[in-house]
Amino acid sequence: MKSTGITRRVDELGRIVLPIELRRTLGIAEKDMIEIYVDGGTVVLKKHESHCIFCGLAENIRQFIDKSVCENCLLKLKAM
Repeated sequence: MKSTGITRRVDELGRIVLPIELRRTLGIAEKDMIEIYVDGGTVVLKKHESHCIFCGLAENIRQFIDKSVCENCLLKLKAM
């Protein structure tokens, strides 16, 4: 893991601010979803990438009952 040398204080609501330099470098925009992982004693933040729960594709994704499904799989489900 590479250290950035950047530190931030956790506020009274448990929030931290990701510096704009990191957000630009990682392609994180306002309103983007971030996944939170724990690896031992380390917290890992990762930009969430939606993919179809059936086929794994990341293109033409729609939300269906809080699940990511591509248009092709939606068409297959409608045909059933």
